[in-house]
Amino acid sequence: MQQSRILGIMVYDRIKEAGKTQEVLTRYASVIRTRLGFHELSRDVCSRIGTIVLVLQGEPEVWQKLQDELQEIGGVEVQVMQFRNG
Repeated sequence: MQQSRILGIMVYDRIKEAGKTQEVLTRYASVIRTRLGFHELSRDVCSRIGTIVLVLQGEPEVWQKLQDELQEIGGVEVQVMQFRNG
């Protein structure tokens, strides 16, 4: 059975938490198939809140380690979508 997992990550203070978040994402780059990140941006304001969507590949055990490390970062919330084919 093939599995897929998508992580939705909300970073509530990008200025404060971006470095730690990036370190974890870099460490687990081998299981990240797709990464999409965005935040509100206007002429006057650049939002401190950022959203990241990850599509994971590889071993589910590694996915869980990535998820656990992200959840240890203060100011970061992780939500999971899990798919099973078969």
